[in-house]
Amino acid sequence: MKKLFVGLPILLILCVNSPMNAQNDSNWVETKITLETKTGQIVGTLCTPKDFVKGPVGFIIAGSGPTDRDCNNAFGLKTDAYKILAHKLAAQHIATVRYDKRGLGESKPALKSESDIRFEDFIDDATAWITMLKSDKRFTKIIVMGHSEGSLIGMIAAREGKADEYISIEGPGESIDKMLKTQLSAQPKAIQDSVFPIIDSLKAGKMVTHIEPMLYALFKPSLQPFIISFMQYDPAVEISKLTIPVLIIQGTNDVQVTVDDAKKLSAADKNAKLVLLTNMNHIFRVVEGDRQANVATYSMPNLPIDPELVTAIADFINKK
Repeated sequence: MKKLFVGLPILLILCVNSPMNAQNDSNWVETKITLETKTGQIVGTLCTPKDFVKGPVGFIIAGSGPTDRDCNNAFGLKTDAYKILAHKLAAQHIATVRYDKRGLGESKPALKSESDIRFEDFIDDATAWITMLKSDKRFTKIIVMGHSEGSLIGMIAAREGKADEYISIEGPGESIDKMLKTQLSAQPKAIQDSVFPIIDSLKAGKMVTHIEPMLYALFKPSLQPFIISFMQYDPAVEISKLTIPVLIIQGTNDVQVTVDDAKKLSAADKNAKLVLLTNMNHIFRVVEGDRQANVATYSMPNLPIDPELVTAIADFINKK
């Protein structure tokens, strides 16, 4: 069966909650939660504190590529970062919802073809989730929490869905075309000469027919419409449109998104609170070693996440 890439890296009908027989401890309970759309179900997990009656809910939006609701994928990413974060927040009396993007995991049937997906589809899905959560009287406020690529999706959906608060975690500070060029700046000029014209063409809204084999996975024709739509959004512009309380969190040992990105977001929304977490990497682990040690954590799900991340989020949400 052909695998769908589901990103780089709607009609709301109903919500169904059902008990999950999976993990359970003294602090939290998980139930299955479903968003119905025109093309199929988007499936997620509602994690609540034990004996939850009423309180805030954090809505977690995953990062780029085929990253599932727990922050894992079939290509070696095994972190459980979102799941662990949800459980830690439950201990702080904060409920969360995390979900599989359309085309991925239990939400796979909602996307029929990779060539059909656009960045706006992810925004629409996230907005529909917010609308559904706002209709649930158990939740006193909705806090959108976007990680990595999910940061951009989240800031737009938070505005369109009229969420109460927004948190960016390790979110890029510039559009994806600029980020790709920055990441490729350390590569040999021959590679830049091959890739930069493709990026420029897609930024201008024009597909590229000839793609060299070494670049095919990133720029294959079926993925290009998504990339074109993705490139039209600048995180610094989008975050500046928010009028709700905003928290920007960035780890200082992130090899994918930098402190400079967080500062660009902070400069664009001068009312936002910026929190830099020393030595936290892209998947919420504290790493004091080199790049090799950093990357090794991407397949070590039993490592604890940075407790300062949980504290920063809980303090922001629970502030009086």
